[in-house]
Amino acid sequence: MNAQDARYAPDSPYAWMRLALALLVGTIACVGSWSAVVVVTAVQQEFGVLRADASLPYTCAMIGFGIGNIAMGRLADRTGIAAPIVLGALLLGSGYALASVAGSLWQFALAHGFLIGLGAATGFSPLIADLSHWFRRYRGLAVVFGASGSYFAGMFWPQLINWGVETHGLRTTHLWLGIACIVVMLPLAPFFRRRPNAASIAAAEATSAGARGSLGLSPNQLQLLLVVAGFCCCVAMSMPQVHIVAYCSDLGYGVARGAEMLSVMMALGVVSRISSGFVADRIGGTMTLALSSLMQGMALFLYLWFDGLSSLFIVTAIFGLFQGGIVPMYAVVIRDYMPPREAGMRIGVVMSATIFGMAFGGWVSGAIFDATASYRLAFLNGLAWNLINLSIVCWLMLKARPKLATA
Repeated sequence: MNAQDARYAPDSPYAWMRLALALLVGTIACVGSWSAVVVVTAVQQEFGVLRADASLPYTCAMIGFGIGNIAMGRLADRTGIAAPIVLGALLLGSGYALASVAGSLWQFALAHGFLIGLGAATGFSPLIADLSHWFRRYRGLAVVFGASGSYFAGMFWPQLINWGVETHGLRTTHLWLGIACIVVMLPLAPFFRRRPNAASIAAAEATSAGARGSLGLSPNQLQLLLVVAGFCCCVAMSMPQVHIVAYCSDLGYGVARGAEMLSVMMALGVVSRISSGFVADRIGGTMTLALSSLMQGMALFLYLWFDGLSSLFIVTAIFGLFQGGIVPMYAVVIRDYMPPREAGMRIGVVMSATIFGMAFGGWVSGAIFDATASYRLAFLNGLAWNLINLSIVCWLMLKARPKLATA
């Protein structure tokens, strides 16, 4: 290996620098998946609409985010990650600028769906796929750090956006969000122009083909199984994430306590996400995914038996520690078994399935509550979906070799 190849080899100092900058890009870009959540009441006041209508921009943003994960991932496969970063910055900048001058709720919502949501997707699946090419020994850790940009965005942006809306108003805040995305993301894009060399990709192709052969599945068959698994696990995951605040309110503990539990869940989700990377680098992505799914199911089961305030805090903390590492593991599994030249698109498809699973799970849990006036059956519904996920992942784990050699 010559000096040039060594400098840009997997797991090199350059790869770690790329990871750090990718985490920054992800944290900035994923503002698009959180901003609409923070401004629901402000949107309601600005446009004089009901609460359900004011939630429409978030729904549109999530639809755009799901589609964008596939489209941006496919673009990254063809051109590298630099082009999606540039495009994402321009989409976010223009989307927030248009939202700041929207004359109606529909214009505001469409700016979120067609521009902001699509742009935000740059900070998730495409970045994860790109990072997976630059690490071998520490691929699991790199993937979960890349995926943590969305969590860090959820920790950083809501406070800043809330301050901006209270101090400068809804429209000015959105304009500055667009400017921030362009100012930070565009200058960073040139750093990501370098792509893995042909020899590295060829070696990864051979390794993934051999691993896939041990399963006896074609890439599309495996893709379908992972899409179903990803959808199911996130239907289960959404029950506590979406409804824990309302659940606490129904139990008489108040919305504030529910919000505190949600914060605990998300904070420990970051710990879980990062820890799962260390585990995956030792026992493999498939086994880590199976273990995480099993533990998520156990946490959901505990919700059926404990509803005291202190016990709910404990169970929610356990759930947060178990669920955070599940979604990034699909990217690790895809890189273990799928053609690396298709990583961006295939990871995007599975990540989109998890997003739609969260959306469906949040809705169906509410529908079950409306029908039964209780969340007990909603938790049981989550357990049933989790069991489907666990069955698929365990079947894959049993067919796989004990520990894949990463490429």
